[in-house]
Amino acid sequence: MFNVALNHAESYGGEGNRGHIVDLDTDTNAVSIFARTPDLEVDAIECVVTVPTFKRPEHLLKTLDSIAVQETSRRIAVLVIENEAEGREGARAAAPLIESGRLQGLIIVAHRRGNCAAYNAGWETALDAFPRFRHLLVIDDDEIATPGWLEALWRTAEELDADVVGGPVLPVFPEGSPRGLQSHPVFMPAHDKTGPVRILVGSGNLLIRRQVLETMKRPFMDLAFNFIGGGDSDFLARVAGKGFRLAWCAEAVAYETVPARRLEADWIRARSLRNGVISTLVEKKKRRDQSLGAIRVIAKSLALLALSPLRGILLFVATASPSIAMYPVYIGVGRLLAEFGYANEQYREPHKN
Repeated sequence: MFNVALNHAESYGGEGNRGHIVDLDTDTNAVSIFARTPDLEVDAIECVVTVPTFKRPEHLLKTLDSIAVQETSRRIAVLVIENEAEGREGARAAAPLIESGRLQGLIIVAHRRGNCAAYNAGWETALDAFPRFRHLLVIDDDEIATPGWLEALWRTAEELDADVVGGPVLPVFPEGSPRGLQSHPVFMPAHDKTGPVRILVGSGNLLIRRQVLETMKRPFMDLAFNFIGGGDSDFLARVAGKGFRLAWCAEAVAYETVPARRLEADWIRARSLRNGVISTLVEKKKRRDQSLGAIRVIAKSLALLALSPLRGILLFVATASPSIAMYPVYIGVGRLLAEFGYANEQYREPHKN
C-alpha cells in the first residue's frame, strides 16, 4: 500500500497541493505524505534518519543542516515526521530541502498528536518506504548532530554487534545561565563510556537495527506515554527484555538547544518528578506478570524515597547545588505518586515544556 502512495505523491506539486496526498492507516494514526525527493531510490537507502518535529521550524532546519553535512559515504534518507497537523510549519520549512534533493527523503504528517504517536508513525513509514535499510537513526528537532555522529553510531553497532546504540545529548544553555546546570541529572547523559550497556533510556540520539523494528510488537511505543514522555524508555526496556544487545557510543554526540524555560526551578522539579513517575510505570509493565511484581515495585519506591535524603545530602556536599541535591527526593516522590495515578503530561502543553 505504501508504494501506491509514493507513486501517487509524484503527481502532486507546488505549495497548494502539499498535504493533500493519499492517507495511510497505520496501527497508531493516519499518516499523509507532505513532500518527497523526486526520483528517490528507496531500494538504495542504507540508513534512515527520522526527525520528529512539533512547532520548531527554525531549529528543525538547523537539525537537518547538521544531517546534510554528515561525514559519511553511506546512502541515507531523512524522514521528517510533522506532528502538528494543522499549521505544519516544520513540514513547510523542510520541504525545499527535501524536494530540491539537498537531503534525500520524505516528509510525512502524523495526524495523531503526541510524542509516541509521532515516533510510531515515522518508524512504521520507514519500514514500509525503505525496504532495504539496515539501521534507523533518531534525532530530535531541538538537537544538532556533530559531523561524525552517524558514522560513530554505525561503527559502534558493527564493532560491538549491537542492535540498539545510544549516544549523548549534551545541553547548550542560553548565555548567562547558572553554573552547574550541565551536571544536573535531568540534563546528563545516561552513560559516559563507549561499550555494551544494560539499559538505554532515551530516543533523542539513537540507532536501531532494522531487525529490532521488524521483531517488536506494534505500536512500538505505548500510547499511554504519549504526553508524559517515557515511551522510549518503555520501548527500550522491552527491546532489552527480548534479548537484543544494547550499547553506548560516547563519540556520537548531539547537542540539544535548551530554552530558558527549562532553566526554571518549577520545570526542573516537574521533570524530576516525571522521571520518577516514568520509572515506576516502566517497571510495573516489566514486572506485571511476575509473582508479587506490584509489591516489589512499591517496595523499591519506598526504599528509594527513604534513602533519598541521605543521597541528597551527599550530592549537596559534592555539588553545593540544592537543585541537584533534591533530585533523588523528587524521584522517590514521583515513583510513589505514580501508584496513585499521578501523571505530569508535560508534552500536553508544549509552550510549558
